[in-house]
Order: sequence, then structure tokens, then C-alpha cells
Amino acid sequence: MDTDDVQLKKQQLTEEIERLKTELDEKTLLAEERLNRLKYLQSDFDNYRKWSEKEKGTIIALANEDLIKDLLVILDDFERALPSLEQEKNKEGIQMIQKKFLKILAGYGLHPVDCVGKKFDPNFHDVLCKEQCEKEPDTILSEIEKGYQLKSKVIRPSKVVIAENVGEHEGENHG
Repeated sequence: MDTDDVQLKKQQLTEEIERLKTELDEKTLLAEERLNRLKYLQSDFDNYRKWSEKEKGTIIALANEDLIKDLLVILDDFERALPSLEQEKNKEGIQMIQKKFLKILAGYGLHPVDCVGKKFDPNFHDVLCKEQCEKEPDTILSEIEKGYQLKSKVIRPSKVVIAENVGEHEGENHG
């Protein structure tokens, strides 16, 4: 082999190496793009899975909500029946049944809305009437029907009587 052949062969090998480097760079770039796409897909799938689990929990909670709303009628009956059983020897047994019932419902996230003595909040209370008194206006004086929350959602607002300042109407009439 003469020097021209060696030079030609060397040039061909150099060109082949450059071509292979370019091809390797292209393939590396393609592999990185696909890896990034795979990571995004995996992230999207994880987000979907989390959303799906949350949605499933919401559906279950809503199913429980309908059942619990139906059972609130029984709780109301207990509350109305117990005062009339003052002298009954069965009162204690009925109170035990009521407590068990409340405990079971509490296990599903039900709890009463606390209201007497608090400020009226339209998110938790429905005003049935107002009473004139010396207390601060919009203070809840009494509860006519107990309200309930299921976890953080009000499923039945409390029906309440709120305070109305005596001076409010006098100012309107005389002013």
C-alpha cells in the first residue's frame, strides 16, 4: 500500500467515525426525548391515579351522604321522643340506642353543627325567626332543628332563632 492509499483509507475512516458520531448523537438525543416523554407519561399517570382515588372517595362520601340524610329523620325522632320519656324506665335504654346510633354515624364523619350562643353563619344556619332581646344582633338564641356536617360539608343547616337588637326597630320607627 502506498501513502495515497493510506491517506485515502485514513480519510474514509475519519469520515466514517464522524458519521457514526453524528448518528450516535442523533440516537442519544432521540433516546433522551423518549425518556423525557416516558417520565411525563408516568407523572401524568400518577396524577390520574391520585385524582381517581380522590374521586372514588368523593363518590363513596356522596353515597354515604344520601344514606345519612335519610337517617337524620331517625335522629330527629330520638330527640323529640326522649324529653317525653322523663318518667319512663325505658328512657335510659333509648338514650343508649341513640348514643350508639350517633357513634356509628360519627364513624362515617357525621357531627352536629354547634350553634347556640354563636354568631349566625348562613353557611351553617337557617334563620327561622328573630327575637328581640338585649343580646348582640345575629347571636343564635336557640336551635329549632339540629344541623349536621358530613366531614367538612354541611348536609343540613341548623334551623335557628337569632337575636335582634331591641334598639334597631325603635331607631327605624322614630328616625
